[in-house]
Amino acid sequence: AEQSFTWFATTDTEVTLQNIQELYRKFTDECPSGNLHLHEFKKIFGVSSKSSEEEVAFIELVFKSFDTNKDGKLDFMDYVAAVNLVLRGKLIDKLKWSFKIYDNDGNGCLTNHEVRRIIKVSFRNCLFQEKLLEIFELTDKNKDSQISLEEFIEGAEKDPWLMEQLRLDLAPKTWFIKNQEKKT
Repeated sequence: AEQSFTWFATTDTEVTLQNIQELYRKFTDECPSGNLHLHEFKKIFGVSSKSSEEEVAFIELVFKSFDTNKDGKLDFMDYVAAVNLVLRGKLIDKLKWSFKIYDNDGNGCLTNHEVRRIIKVSFRNCLFQEKLLEIFELTDKNKDSQISLEEFIEGAEKDPWLMEQLRLDLAPKTWFIKNQEKKT
């Protein structure tokens, strides 16, 4: 059997019908109903009843970002798009997706409140105010107390620390690979 998800590893690898069939077989093994529901998605990311309110709300936003038809579940095509972004997406696409997740009200800018939410999930109250100020200092170039998509990308690309904090390189990459390897 082909090594799991190796075709997602590089951007120059051609996706074949066999790749899609194998991915579909594995998806149906994991999700016999043909859909990945929110509670299963939370499990993938290690979110449980013991998780903080911020973590739960955050992972629900991530789920909604992949639920393209807004029906409360991920079908196979949503799943392929999610796997592709997580395992193989270009940096600019990951940054745009991260921004979309962070922009809770969808107005095209990150407000102080939205950045506070990011920090609560990422830093768990460790140097909270200091990190908030640092993120705005590094990204809010026009000092309007909002971070636009352009400022977000420019700030993330110029500062390695900020890139690490703001880019959503989520744990499912490991989960996808481990889960697929044990089934091949």
